[in-house]
Amino acid sequence: MKKIMVTGCNGQLGRAINKQYADCTDITLLNTDVGNPDVKELDITNIDMVLNYVRAEKPDAIINCAAFTAVDACETSVDAAYRINAIGPRNLSIAATDIGAKLMHISTDYVFAGNASSPYIEFDTPNPQSMYGTTKLAGENFVKEFAKDYFIIRTAWLYGDGKNFAKTMLRLSETHDVIKVVNDQIGSPTSAAELAKMIAYLLPTDNYGLFHGTCEGICSWADFTKEIFRLAGRSTTVDAVTTEQYMSEHPESAKRPAYSVLENYMLKLTTDFQMADWKNAIASYIGNIQ
Repeated sequence: MKKIMVTGCNGQLGRAINKQYADCTDITLLNTDVGNPDVKELDITNIDMVLNYVRAEKPDAIINCAAFTAVDACETSVDAAYRINAIGPRNLSIAATDIGAKLMHISTDYVFAGNASSPYIEFDTPNPQSMYGTTKLAGENFVKEFAKDYFIIRTAWLYGDGKNFAKTMLRLSETHDVIKVVNDQIGSPTSAAELAKMIAYLLPTDNYGLFHGTCEGICSWADFTKEIFRLAGRSTTVDAVTTEQYMSEHPESAKRPAYSVLENYMLKLTTDFQMADWKNAIASYIGNIQ
């Protein structure tokens, strides 16, 4: 029986991975998180704790879903961001190599500047503009340095079981007739369930390296919100505004990528796996939570 260790198991992707493997009788999940009384508490920023746990459990693979994803908070909590987003992946990479396990690490579109005019591919040079992106890129580099058999998947605009953009918009629509949403930030909304399928597809293979993993198609946050409201039967109006207008009312916000589209180029070059279109994925999600 294969053992797969999942860090950050209580996050959106961690929950989706648990659902993805729920019916797999030949796989045992070792769920870990910090501050979760229901699973093994593991501080990935502590190298000794990570090595002791991994050496004792001997997982065949480690999927790292743990991250400090609060983009604005990363700007002020720099040490914590580096510990979780960089040192954590380093520790897991060292431990995975120590016992000969595969490592699956999740990264982000924020490693890019976000000012391109065409989709970013895996061969483009990163240039993060925020502390979140900077620390996540440092994590990628540590994985490349210390892990032997690894996959890095950059994803974007992720939503799933937990706190996310779609649920926030639906909650606001209950008390607002009009909601302001930016229309000049472009990306690909990505379902955690779809990303979990991609992870389960790649993990058994030796097709190692860096991948982009987002749903197909592109839209703005305003377009995404309109589609969410349409699917949920909400009559709330979306007031499309510029990032500059939004920032004038929320000056504490960290810089967001204006163009955040990732092309799943490595998937297309090396596999026949394809992510779902973002409209189909959000329709499935809304259908399940209604």
